[in-house]
Amino acid sequence: MDTAGHSEAMARRGLELTPFRGLRYDPDRVGSLASVTSPPYDVVVRPDGVHHLQSADPYNIVRLILPEAGTPSARTEQAADTLRRWLDEGVLAADPEPALYVYEQQDGDGTLQRGVIGALRVSEPAEGVVLPHEDVMPPVVAERAALLRATRANLEPLLLSYRGDGTAAEVVERTVEKPPLLATTTEDGVRHRLWAVTDAADVARVQDDLSHHQALIADGHHRWATYLRLRAEQRTPGPWDYGLVLLVDTARYPLRVRAIHRLLHGLPVADALAAVEGLFRVRHLGVPLAEALAALADASCAGNAFLLAGDGAFHLLDRPDPDLLARTVPADRPAAWRSMDATVLHATLLEHVWHIPEDSPAHIAYIHDTAATVAKAERDGGTAVLMHPVREEVVRDLARQGVTVPRKSTSFGPKPASGLVLRALEI
Repeated sequence: MDTAGHSEAMARRGLELTPFRGLRYDPDRVGSLASVTSPPYDVVVRPDGVHHLQSADPYNIVRLILPEAGTPSARTEQAADTLRRWLDEGVLAADPEPALYVYEQQDGDGTLQRGVIGALRVSEPAEGVVLPHEDVMPPVVAERAALLRATRANLEPLLLSYRGDGTAAEVVERTVEKPPLLATTTEDGVRHRLWAVTDAADVARVQDDLSHHQALIADGHHRWATYLRLRAEQRTPGPWDYGLVLLVDTARYPLRVRAIHRLLHGLPVADALAAVEGLFRVRHLGVPLAEALAALADASCAGNAFLLAGDGAFHLLDRPDPDLLARTVPADRPAAWRSMDATVLHATLLEHVWHIPEDSPAHIAYIHDTAATVAKAERDGGTAVLMHPVREEVVRDLARQGVTVPRKSTSFGPKPASGLVLRALEI
């Protein structure tokens, strides 16, 4: 992508963050604020995740973001009916005045993240303001768009990152010295706190600072694509021109980057290994998971490497045949893209060696949790492909060039909890 074009777009218009009247749970109407929260809709938390969250509280946000009625249309109507009922009953209520929201997460290891939640003007990638780094799956966008149309609400914020360390960061740091609107600790041990910024001068400081920056979509590509689709459907300016986001200044709070692993259904480990014989070096590791992951990290320093599991052991694949890569990896992309593990996995292993379609849920699943991926492979007789995470700066540099990385290449976090603040489009 033309970097001069990026500069011109940012000179005209950078990030435009707008206050909104947040919808929040009335703590007197729910069991606890922690019990109504959920991870983002697309994060697999446990095999019975949805049912577990539903049983935590009858008002858990998962009933809106992942309704369980039979057909797609029934699911969206169920979510819309549930949201209307909760609003009518006062379970969810709008804050009295528009605000930007400072959001803080801190886990048991002491990792601290702070950012600003607001309604961000939706922009096309060509504008160079909000940069995607992954492609999306049209069926998922269609599903999320139907849910947004039915509920007329942004049910959970996207996670965006930018590098500023300016006046917006100063406002955040001053705000957290005050008593929060809410504070809760979820069952994973993460503490969440939320503040409302309503002072006009502070809001203006945040807006002015952000107007000079661009942001990377760290998590939420399908929801951003949904915002774009819904905005394109409207004929006049309005609330659809904005979408709910959490903006984190990574100059202050660097994101944690983890890999997203693959579970290959119907491909036994023995068959996967037989297919790569002579194409990769294969080492069989009779060690625990932690040691196997350490070996994967070491191998990744020297080139492409993958860890296969599912038969009770671990198998390290590295040193791919250079001729194989030359034949299978597209040559019309930057070197940083061609050398990514996810690129080699999708272009070489999945497409040419194992012949597995990457967009078929019947053949492949994308799972964040390492142990869960291994356990599912061992239980189902498939192959777990464990990945080493790519560095954030690689993803950001490629995004600035307009180059997307292979689907589900990264998992940035900590991700914001769903259910702490929502945005109704018509309030």
